[in-house]
Amino acid sequence: MPATIKRVGVIGAGVVGAGWAARCLAHGLDVTAWDPAPNAEKEMRATILNAWPALTRVGLATGADNAKLTFAPTLAEAAAHADFIQESAPENIELKRRLHKEIDAASRPDVVIASSSSGLLPSEIQEDCRHPGRVLIGHPFNPVYLLPLVEVLGGKATEAAAIDRAAVFYRSIGMRPLKVRTEVPGYIADRLQEALWREALHLVNDGVATTGEIDDAIRFGPGLRWSFMGTMLVYHLAGGEAGMRHFMEHFGPALELPWTSLKAPALTPMLIDRVVEGTAAQAGGRSIKDLERYRDDCLVSVMETVRQVKARHGIKPED
Repeated sequence: MPATIKRVGVIGAGVVGAGWAARCLAHGLDVTAWDPAPNAEKEMRATILNAWPALTRVGLATGADNAKLTFAPTLAEAAAHADFIQESAPENIELKRRLHKEIDAASRPDVVIASSSSGLLPSEIQEDCRHPGRVLIGHPFNPVYLLPLVEVLGGKATEAAAIDRAAVFYRSIGMRPLKVRTEVPGYIADRLQEALWREALHLVNDGVATTGEIDDAIRFGPGLRWSFMGTMLVYHLAGGEAGMRHFMEHFGPALELPWTSLKAPALTPMLIDRVVEGTAAQAGGRSIKDLERYRDDCLVSVMETVRQVKARHGIKPED
């Protein structure tokens, strides 16, 4: 990958592709995009303009200009002059394999090619490429121009150096790259989201809750904590002064109860130790009381911010 990335090639101009373009433009980069859809350029520019006020509020980098977007007439032209390429085509393995073969042939061999796939295996995407070592997954979350997480993982032929270079680039545009250790379908975040989504559908299907009640259950409850503490550290605090080990001993048996439609793994000593050691590392030596004060401070700030934004948009606090 070039030492300095100045131009990003964005293949696919839908919601995700436009989000990538907006983020890159906001960080002062040039963007060349391509999409075969008739109204792709018009829709992409509209999405970027709609995102620009939020990006301006976050803070634009020196040289940031949404006029630095150009639309190429062909995929080959979009790829040929790019220093980094982000493909954001529909989630179809045959389509992605074909596109990556074309991108691979048209781009310089030192350029990383990342796919925004939300669950496909990179080993399958890179199969037809002459230079598969630089093909990997860079899975973002919508809106791409604001949310920092990007899951990064390679396939069987991906070079470790390419993953490292991609992570460096993503950090340079304000993202939080999460390297996925193992090539698994759905990666990490989407597997978690999928579990919640499936259970939500069961609740609606069984008449237990409406879609609005399900969303209220998240946004006025665990979702507020998830926004700054995730899942594991929240449960570490729920165990009191004894932390995660006590939590698992106390609540672990509930995994055998029919609370969800998902089967839980056996709570083996190895699994318990992994979870306990992991959350201890996350705590970083901070006591439960320290973490509780941090949690409470975040919760007050998050709830106050949400209240203020609702007021600006004419939404009642309870809605």
